[in-house]
Amino acid sequence: MRIQIQSLSYSYPGFLALDDVSLDIAAGQLVAVIGLNGAGKTTLLRCLSTLIVPRHGTILCDGATLRRSDIPLRRRIFFIPDVPQLFYDRTVVQNLSALARIYGADTPDAPERAISILRELDILSCVYKKVTELSRGQQYKVMLTALVLADPDFWLLDEPFASGMDPLGNAYLRKQIRNATSRGKTVLYTTQLPEIAEPFSDRLVIIHHARLRAFATPAEIGPLETYFEKLHGEE
Repeated sequence: MRIQIQSLSYSYPGFLALDDVSLDIAAGQLVAVIGLNGAGKTTLLRCLSTLIVPRHGTILCDGATLRRSDIPLRRRIFFIPDVPQLFYDRTVVQNLSALARIYGADTPDAPERAISILRELDILSCVYKKVTELSRGQQYKVMLTALVLADPDFWLLDEPFASGMDPLGNAYLRKQIRNATSRGKTVLYTTQLPEIAEPFSDRLVIIHHARLRAFATPAEIGPLETYFEKLHGEE
């Protein structure tokens, strides 16, 4: 899915979170959004997921304007926030069934696929537990299972490598992201860690104090720690 962001701005009361951000992300790209605390990274993802409506600007997905009312288009987008949004009073299997229905992924083979993913993530034994009984990392694995089942065209992941998942979960996530982009899916994730973003991205989005400062390959930007030191020195 091609994502075009045109002059996007968003304000919270007394605070400008995004200031005239424009991007053109080709289908099949893995994009890391990196910035300091409060830079606007999460706000960007929340706009792209339609959880919040920008003050100004337009978002196009494969040429179609993204609107909350466009349910078919929204079904092609899957957002996992830093704290997974699940039905906490229900079991893992109930959550997966509900999310599969929401995203139109409740196909005849969905239960078998879910079992395979849960087994690979080492949480198959948790399938009848309520979400409240799971650790934070296990909860993220449930959401990750739903994401892989839904197989959307646009993945939005907020701080996925600070999710509390164990090495098995993080390795599975990386594998699925690369598999998705190889099939033309677009993946955009946030991080504050250069050691994550530099080797695991096709392009970097650098947001600093609500403004887009760079959209380029890691090689074009160079060492991120040096880049941010330079930005800080310009203030």
